[in-house]
Amino acid sequence: MRDRDIHQVVRVLRTVVHQWPVPAVGHYAGTPFTTLVSCILSLRTQDRTTVEASNRLFAVADTPEAIVRLPAGRIERLIYPVSFYRVKARTLREISREVMERFGGEVPDTLDELLTLKGVGRKTANIVVTLAFGKPGIAVDTHVHRIANRLGYVSSRHADETELRLREKLPRRYWIVLNDLLVAFGQNLCKPTSPHCSICPIEKYCERVGVDRSR
Repeated sequence: MRDRDIHQVVRVLRTVVHQWPVPAVGHYAGTPFTTLVSCILSLRTQDRTTVEASNRLFAVADTPEAIVRLPAGRIERLIYPVSFYRVKARTLREISREVMERFGGEVPDTLDELLTLKGVGRKTANIVVTLAFGKPGIAVDTHVHRIANRLGYVSSRHADETELRLREKLPRRYWIVLNDLLVAFGQNLCKPTSPHCSICPIEKYCERVGVDRSR
């Protein structure tokens, strides 16, 4: 894909994603803390499960103070069956404690500070920075990594490398929106295996890197 085609790709995706459900984390942008927590819950978990678990947890506790007061076992029951729910329950209590003790109860708004929190990786940190604080960042999950490479816009082996390549060449005005666009697109059309290339609205820009079979 030619670098200049990214403008048209973003324009087209902005017009088509409205037909699909909002990615799970987008439901919980009310506060930086709920954004952070729902992002942790979403890791390796389907959107529907993430939404249901987030709703149960936030009905009981939606602040660091409230999470810390809950026993880990109670959190486990509230967030089950998200993937690694026992580990995530402990992680949420530790993150909440750190936010209270180190940041005065407020989730930090910089990538570097967020990455110091237990269990917070680059994808989660970038989502919080962009979604909760409206600051530039590029959140790269499996969909963003796959599609950016499939298009031929970048060539990278893993998500962190994809983020670095995108930071080098993606126009800054697209940084915040890219994750929402490509996650929705990847969940519904540009599937990991056998993507729907025959009805893809950006097919003419795509190099179909790594696509062996399509519909």
